[in-house]
Amino acid sequence: MFESIKRAMKKSLIPEDDLGAKKENKTIMASLRENMVYLYGQFGTSSDFMVREITIADIPAAVVTCEGMVDKDLLARSVVEPILLAEHMPRRAGDQLDYIRAQVVTNVDAKDVYQFSQAIELLLSGFALLFIDGVACCEAYGVQGYPTRSIEDSETQAQERGPREGFVEAIKMNMTLVRRRLKTPQARFEMMTLGSSSNTQVCICYMSDRVDTAILDQVKRRLADIKLDIVMESGYVQPFLDTSVKSMFTAVGVIERPDSFCAKLSEGKVGVLVDGTPFALVVPYLFIENFHSPDDYAMRPYYAVFLRFIKLISFFISIFLPGLYVAIATFHQELLPESVLYDIVSTHARTPLPIMLEAVLIHLIYEIMREAGLRIPKQMGHAVSIIGAIVIGDAAVSAGVIAPPMLIIVAISAITSYVTPALFEPISILRFLFIFAGGFLGFYGLVMLGVIVLVNLCAINPYGIPYMSPISPYYKSALRDMVYRAGWKNLSKHKMVIQDFGTQHGKAVR
Repeated sequence: MFESIKRAMKKSLIPEDDLGAKKENKTIMASLRENMVYLYGQFGTSSDFMVREITIADIPAAVVTCEGMVDKDLLARSVVEPILLAEHMPRRAGDQLDYIRAQVVTNVDAKDVYQFSQAIELLLSGFALLFIDGVACCEAYGVQGYPTRSIEDSETQAQERGPREGFVEAIKMNMTLVRRRLKTPQARFEMMTLGSSSNTQVCICYMSDRVDTAILDQVKRRLADIKLDIVMESGYVQPFLDTSVKSMFTAVGVIERPDSFCAKLSEGKVGVLVDGTPFALVVPYLFIENFHSPDDYAMRPYYAVFLRFIKLISFFISIFLPGLYVAIATFHQELLPESVLYDIVSTHARTPLPIMLEAVLIHLIYEIMREAGLRIPKQMGHAVSIIGAIVIGDAAVSAGVIAPPMLIIVAISAITSYVTPALFEPISILRFLFIFAGGFLGFYGLVMLGVIVLVNLCAINPYGIPYMSPISPYYKSALRDMVYRAGWKNLSKHKMVIQDFGTQHGKAVR
């Protein structure tokens, strides 16, 4: 029968464009032959499209799978064998499907499917489809068996105390990690599909008793308006959830730890999980949260406050130090002691480049080395460190190309930038901008650029929640978990609900 189906398919169906073609919402037909003709027309000669012809009580049927996406043993033990070996199987096709649902296949997830668009989406997600001749629907069985990475500790958000679990690429497993920590019916998960070709599953996570419904509706609307062909990573979705203000900073948090993700949901925020990536998104996200870490809530309050001050100081050092050094060495030498000024002048007098150009060059080399160390295979990673230490750290200074004080500045600014990894991207660009501002206008340029950056930060307000809250606008009760962190005895007295900041919606505070 299936040979005649393939011949009919070649004669009657024309391949549909993969890109930009409007999806046809075609209903599954009662004829098994017509259903197979349609599916063969959609998948063509794709080698992973598998059809197994079976007979159920003298009625033709077919089990359709996508090779590599299903667990073959589970499919055989739980679906195919029970159907073929079932006793008292009815003779009518419609009665057969009802009997299979109720008496035969009962230990795997099953759902009725009436539209081809849904059937194809489930098929490509690892479901097995059962078509019976004479039944105008198919049964989809959850027998997924595609390979997934095991749960491991987060690499980008390391912590000293707390669970050693990070998100993985499988969205269902990520949802389970969240549910294990939020064992309440108020924790909700809503699924949707993005990408006309990739059909990527996206999960919206929130707590119904704490989320601001206006923010939740806006997140759903923004996701529904996304018109992308493929969605391979959460970074594809992030710009659509971010602010419309042109800025190097983002109001969308990127989280790799389930415990941190659940903590944000408990604050009334909305989370987004994207299938195929271990990085989840959280909105709205505040500037001050870039300096918080899960360890802050496991340590004693005084030490958590100390670490937050260290992070804030490191952030300002990483941005301002190179530009400040260039401004002082170029325009404001009177601020330095004579001995220090003499050392700086004598070392830079032997170098061929102006101080500003030298700072730009050495920072550019550092960014190149960092990118090379990130992309190079691990077996060759030590070569970058050796080259950087010998060529730049020793040979460049000995040859008089780079002044030693400039290397010290680069080393300090580079180390401090790693203290707040969430802000590494804007830090890298702002560092160059402040070098140019200090090199051309001195302190005046640094102040002017600093004011511009501050105004830009205060202008970010994507969900009615100012990015600089609770500093601007000032909200006193939220200060107990800003830079200063109160102890849990104090924090536990205040329920984590949406609080009004005097803005359109409000913000969740501890």
